[in-house]
Amino acid sequence: MFQMAAKEKLEQIRKQLQEVIGKAPEIGKFAEYVHAAESPKALDTKTKELISLGIAVAVRCEPCIVWHTEAAVRAGATEEEILDAIKVAVCMGGGPALMYGLKAYEVALEFLGK
Repeated sequence: MFQMAAKEKLEQIRKQLQEVIGKAPEIGKFAEYVHAAESPKALDTKTKELISLGIAVAVRCEPCIVWHTEAAVRAGATEEEILDAIKVAVCMGGGPALMYGLKAYEVALEFLGK
């Protein structure tokens, strides 16, 4: 999956998600919940996206890494903040999370334009 540029992969994920929601509207209800849960309340959007990114790394979800890295950058996350989220994810997920953390960092650099 990571052979494809992250921006291109994100576009593909969004397209597939919309297609599936069109055919299975129940999944759209879950997407609505995710949107509501990630909206700013006690925590701002950037913090929530960094948490989501850390979880994505820890559970080794490649599409989730792409999705939440882009969202974190869009919400104003810096390279240092993304690295901190990756570090915490590695604490929780060990060696496998470290390998996905490397990929998350690569994706972050793309979205940060570095």
